[in-house]
Order: sequence, then structure tokens, then C-alpha cells
Amino acid sequence: MNRSALVRPRADRNSKLMGTPRGLALSALLACVSGLAVGVASAQSLPPPVDGLLSPRVTQIASATTGVIAGQVLDERGQPLADVVISAVGGSTSFAVSDRAGQFTLRALNPGPYLVRAHLDGYVAARHTIVTVRPSARAVSTFTLRREGAAGVLAAGAAAVDAPDSVNARDESETAWRLRRLKRSILKDTEALSLPTDDDWFITDSLQMIGRAFESSARMAGALFSHAPLQGQVNLLTTGAFDTPGDLLSTERTRGVAFFSLGAPVGEHGDWTVKAALNQGDLSSWVLTGNYVTRTPARHRYQFGMSYGLHRYTGGNAVALAAMPEAARNVGAVYAHDEWRVSEFFSIGYGGHYAHYDYLLQPAHFSPRLTATIRPFENTRIRGVATRRVSAPGAEEFLPPSNSQILPPQRTFAPLTRDGFRPEDTRHYEVAVERELDGITIGVRAFQQGTDNQMVTIFGLRSESSQPAEIGHYFVGSTGNVDVRGWGVSLTHSLSSNVRGSFDYSVADAEWANDLSLDRTRLSRTMPSALREHSERVHDFTTAVETAFPQSATRVFVLYKMNSAYVLTAEPESRPGLDGRWDLQVIQGLPFMKFTSADWEMLVGVRNLFREAFTETSVYDELLVARPPKRLVGGITVKF
Repeated sequence: MNRSALVRPRADRNSKLMGTPRGLALSALLACVSGLAVGVASAQSLPPPVDGLLSPRVTQIASATTGVIAGQVLDERGQPLADVVISAVGGSTSFAVSDRAGQFTLRALNPGPYLVRAHLDGYVAARHTIVTVRPSARAVSTFTLRREGAAGVLAAGAAAVDAPDSVNARDESETAWRLRRLKRSILKDTEALSLPTDDDWFITDSLQMIGRAFESSARMAGALFSHAPLQGQVNLLTTGAFDTPGDLLSTERTRGVAFFSLGAPVGEHGDWTVKAALNQGDLSSWVLTGNYVTRTPARHRYQFGMSYGLHRYTGGNAVALAAMPEAARNVGAVYAHDEWRVSEFFSIGYGGHYAHYDYLLQPAHFSPRLTATIRPFENTRIRGVATRRVSAPGAEEFLPPSNSQILPPQRTFAPLTRDGFRPEDTRHYEVAVERELDGITIGVRAFQQGTDNQMVTIFGLRSESSQPAEIGHYFVGSTGNVDVRGWGVSLTHSLSSNVRGSFDYSVADAEWANDLSLDRTRLSRTMPSALREHSERVHDFTTAVETAFPQSATRVFVLYKMNSAYVLTAEPESRPGLDGRWDLQVIQGLPFMKFTSADWEMLVGVRNLFREAFTETSVYDELLVARPPKRLVGGITVKF
């Protein structure tokens, strides 16, 4: 979440705090611990956020107490099986390997339903089962595998879904009743129904064709990875930006995006994931990222990876072409982090992020991070963080989050003046105390920041030739240096069995040390409310609500951020003021699209928030974004 903060002038500025896509319709005790972990309470039946659509900030603002899936794997004779790979797929993916007693445990799972499978070479793969994870609870799922060539295999929990109806063995619970019916495809049922009418032929044939295409792809993937417990996701999305409803009809502002994710366990110790996204048009771009995470629990939990993004512009925006003399930009990054559990009561984390931006005069930048957590009492923890984050203008277009869906670069950007691009350097310190009480997580934090070359992002700004920039193009400049000090409180609570919400309030004092750069001279003429003078008090209120409707397989997420220091662009405003920004996302399950074991969902999201992340970044990053266009994302997701 965005951290609003208080700042005092410093006697010595040279003393650094720490030296960082048929379309829509089908379609991150010491001055060293991460910002306040907002929220750890969740509705018991509420599914976790969809991978990607609910970005990392959702987990930062409305996270939930995790649960566990445990069980045992047996053969057809009732003997335990070791080295069986068990996977659980929900909003995220988790893997475990059974021990000599056939037992396994999947830990740190967000509350909600999970698709659980078991796989072992030489044995017929078990049918999947649906397991609901509840907060701070232990769910049980037991599998029985048979050797290849033997008869009869059942997976506990899945038998009631796929086995023929039986008077004596049928599970009559509401969940089982729905699963028995949702499992069958509507295309399979058409054999027992009357022939479709003329109006139905197109829809039926189209669905069958799509089903065969994905079936063939699944077989090909199975031939290549017949012994690998791979899990993946394919998104076919459309994304675009608009200022008015009429802009939605313009195909020039919409782009198709293909997103692909693939992951698998690495032995008993960790999981690897590879994600890629690309789009084609006047801005052709792609992003590729891969990471490895050690599976918990572990004394050392490692996470490392890399990403590479490229964007090439072939359009006719003169300002964008002038800012990209090579007609392309490239950004590469590598990162690594280790969380070391020193004891039951204390853990420490350390690592860093190295990025290379080819469009900067000084392209290479390193951002270190140090964290610590103390658990003096049960359900209580004290956390601290010390980070330095060097962020280049436009970095959000190239550096995707490692744990969610990614989109390739969608927009072009240019420097505000001939001063060119200057990276923003933020040093962030924070200490937080959190306490869990009967499903409610309460947190209090204090933080301090120092930022050099605070970025300002402006959409719709007229160029030197007085031509207004397109809404897909923006300018980036610097408003000066700022020091911030502040405090905040947060609360996360399960409002009902299907609703959880959170809020965070912070107040901060900022002290600006302005310069006489060309950026400030132009801002004074074109966007005076982006300039801040001397001291300023900032109030921030952010709330999030996440709901689920199991009966219709629908999930909704709403986030609203209100702040007293937004850039105001309505004439004749020349000072910052109170404003709000929002993010609305809807995820609709498509059970009638189950041609294979894949899960289908439709994603629709609209937002005018510009930034993806709030924690450990400058409190002004989102506040100094002027005229952000509304962004629409929609399409189809297939998880296999």
C-alpha cells in the first residue's frame, strides 16, 4: 500500500538514509523489515485472488490467515507411497512430496477452494479433488493410486464427483451436488438432448472447435512432459485505455495480449515458475520472467529470478519517436533474497535487485533490501524494513511482479524536458507491530523516507508543438527531493463468510528541497499542482473489499484510495488537493467450458490507479500521477 509519511528537513542532504490485451465478452529489530503486512484475516469460504488480475497490492491490503492441506497417499493395497508429487492449484500453486509414510503437507495456502492432484511415475494419475482451505485450519485430502495395468483408482474427495451415483455412497452435501453437475461439459450432454436450432449451431460448433484445440494442446504438452507435474495458465486478453466511454469504440487504443505461465516443483525443496506475455501493434513488446522459491517450512527460504522486457515503437507519435532514437527499449533485471529463520522467535531477510535500463545515461542500478521479524508472543510480531529502491522512469512498463500475472509494455513515455530521464532514489525505513485477535488483524507502524528526484508522471500534456499527447503516451519528470516521516494504522477483518475487508489510514509530514531544474520550470507553466513547496501534511485512506459468490462462481474485488495530496488538473486549480482513485475487478468462473480438466474463467477489470505497488516505494509516486487514463482489461483465463 501507499505509505504516506512525515518528513523533517535534514541538516545534511549528502547524508543518505541508505545510499529503487468474439474479445471482452468471451474475453513486494532492526531498521529492516517490510512495510506493514496489512491484513491476515479472511472469510473462510472466500477464494484467493485470481493469479495476476489481483495484483500484489491486493495481498498487501486484504491478505488472509493461511491454512494447510495435509493427507496421505496409498497404493491399491493400502500401503503408503513415498515421493508422490501433490499439487494444489487455486489463486496460487503449491507443491509437496510425500514422505516414507505417504504423508504430505501443503502449507501457507490462502483461504478458498483448491484443485488437488497426485502424481507418481509408474502409477495412474489420481483424479483431482476439490479441497476448501479455511483460515488457520487443517484440511485433509487422501489419495489412492494404482500401478499401471491394475484396476480401480480413486482419489478421496474426487470419487463423489466422478463415480456413478450410488444410493449408499453418494455425498449429498451442497458442494458435492454442485461438483457432480459442474464436472460434466454441456457439450457432452447434447447427445442426450434434441438437436440444436439453427441459431445454436454457430455457438455449439465454435465451443467444440475451441475444446478440440485445447484438448490437442493438452495432449501435445502431455507427450512432452508425461512425467512432469507441470501446472500452467494461459490468458487471452484485451487491454486498452480510455478517458470517455466513446474511447472504448476506438480499436486504435486496444491491444491483444497473450500471457502464459508454467511452473513445477524442484524435488522436495522448491518451485520454479516461468511467465511470458506479448502483444503486437504499433507498440510491439514482450516480457519474460522466471523465478525459484524455496518451499516452506525451511530454515533458509530462498527466492531468486530474472526478467527481461523489450518494447519497440513503430507508431506515428513524434514525441515518442524522438524519445526512442533506437525505436526500442530494453530492460533486464535479476534479484535474489533469503529469509533466514534464526530461531522460532526471530528471522532476518536480506537480498537485492539489480536492473539495467538501456535508455538511461547510467543504466545499471542496485536496490538492496534488509528485513527482520520478531515474534515475542503468540499471534504478535514486530517487523522492520530498511530498503533502498532505485526506480527508472517507465520501469513499471518493464519490470513485472514475480508472483502474479504480467502484462507487456503497453504505453510509450518521454522525458518532460531536455534534462532527460533521471532515476528516482528512495530510502525507506519502517517498524511495525501486528496483533491477531479473533479473526481481526490490527497493525501500527512508523516510517521514514528520503527520496531524490521524486518522479512526476503526466498524461495528456501538450508537447512543445502544442499537440496534445495521446492517452497511451505520458511524460516523466522530477519535482525535486523530499524527506518524509509518518505513522499509520490498519485493520483487516472477515465481515462475513464470503466477504473480507481492510482499511489503512496514515498521516505524514513532508519537507521538500526543491531545485531549479528545467522540469520544475515547465511544470510551473503546465501542471503547477504537481509542484510542492516547503512542508506539507498528507492524509491517506485506503480500503479494499473482496467478495465471493460460490453459487455463481463469481469473485469481486474493489479498492479505493483517497488522499489529500493528489495532483489536481481541473482548471484553474493550481494546488494539490483531495481526490480518489479506484480499482474494480470481476472474475467469473465458466464451469460449462470444462472440455478437459482445465479451469476456465473470464476476467474483467477497470481502474484509474497507475501504480501496481505501494509498499516500500515513495509515498508520492501515485500522488504525482496527473490525468491517469482509465485502463480496461478483459478476456479468458485457462488454468491447467
